[in-house]
Amino acid sequence: MKKVELLAPAGDIDKLKYALNYGADAVYIGGKAFGLRAFAGNFTINEIDAGVRYAHKKNKKVYLTMNIFPRNNDFEGLNSYLGQLKEIGVDALIVADPGIISVIREKYPDFEIHLSTQANCTNYQSALFWKNQGIKRVVLARELNLEEIKEIKDKTQMEIETFIHGAMCISYSGRCLLSNYMAGRDSNRGECAQSCRWNYNLVEEKRPGEYYPIVQDERGTYVFNSQDMCLFNGLDKILDAGTDSLKIEGRMKSIYYVSTIVRAYRKLIDNYYNPAEDFDFNYWRNELEKVSHRPYTTGFYFGEMEKNSAFTESSTYIQPYDFIGIVREYDPINKMAVIEQRNNFKVGDNVEVFGPVTGDFNFKIDKIFSESGFEMDVVPTPKTIVKVPVPYPVRTMDLLRRESKDGGIRKFID
Repeated sequence: MKKVELLAPAGDIDKLKYALNYGADAVYIGGKAFGLRAFAGNFTINEIDAGVRYAHKKNKKVYLTMNIFPRNNDFEGLNSYLGQLKEIGVDALIVADPGIISVIREKYPDFEIHLSTQANCTNYQSALFWKNQGIKRVVLARELNLEEIKEIKDKTQMEIETFIHGAMCISYSGRCLLSNYMAGRDSNRGECAQSCRWNYNLVEEKRPGEYYPIVQDERGTYVFNSQDMCLFNGLDKILDAGTDSLKIEGRMKSIYYVSTIVRAYRKLIDNYYNPAEDFDFNYWRNELEKVSHRPYTTGFYFGEMEKNSAFTESSTYIQPYDFIGIVREYDPINKMAVIEQRNNFKVGDNVEVFGPVTGDFNFKIDKIFSESGFEMDVVPTPKTIVKVPVPYPVRTMDLLRRESKDGGIRKFID
């Protein structure tokens, strides 16, 4: 049985490395042009080259998004850009627009192309059309259910990629004009302002200034704001439907988010193929609650979208844990870890450590030392390098977190 691919987002070179080390089989990235995440870190040509080299050394893959809906002037420089990507060895391009696809097929006919979810492929006839255009893999629209996915797989025998975790758009598979209209930022060319997350009220034409909330919320209504997708509980059914790649959304997310989500799904997928008696499903499912997220939904996979999938707290996210640091080095003799701080922490904090290999454990911070050896009580400045005694061995790229002290409701995205 061919094992399903776990595909993770990588907004920059650091996130690429963490995603691969925490269990992803492949990552999808964006360059500085032609992609739909203009405000992610994104990759220069040199960074794409470095990322591909890093992945290939681990026998893993890198896919690059070119999924904008281009205007005429967007084609300037496309040919030379494609040539660079081909020389670097990018494993596949994720494309939505027929114009860009035709250029790729003409200039580099052996370049593997994956059809972006932006192309809204929702049926097997559409998939067969794209197959005849040289498309190897179809990233299916999130609006499909399991029966539809299985029928597309059976009737096309194409590679099928489906989203399993992360934010969902309220517009059909992400094709939206709201941001363009309200903020002058074209979501279909990579500049989405997430206008659907803003709060709205209903105003009657002859009563200007009188605002009527559509739901019982004094700040307005959030009918545009979907919950986050989470298929952890139904992943076996997704696999049984014949999907070839499981995609996690989130190129704008932090290394903590990507590492946590990838690690949990990696454990679940491995257990699907090789069940273990001691596999703790609830433990790994609970890991998904420890990142910043909206309430979870299974979307359309098991039928129509649940009626409660429009979240009513647009500006807030659930974040019960704070990501506080990254292990850079560990001295096993003195049991001292070198940590790069990512959120303030202090002496007396109870901390969790986890990593791709290191078993999860808790410890209390008894002392903190500066790089030069001076003792300190608190680390307030982001990315400060400090030394902390850690009672158990840790490894480079292990992460530290602690429970939030404010109830875990935040006004920002992790």
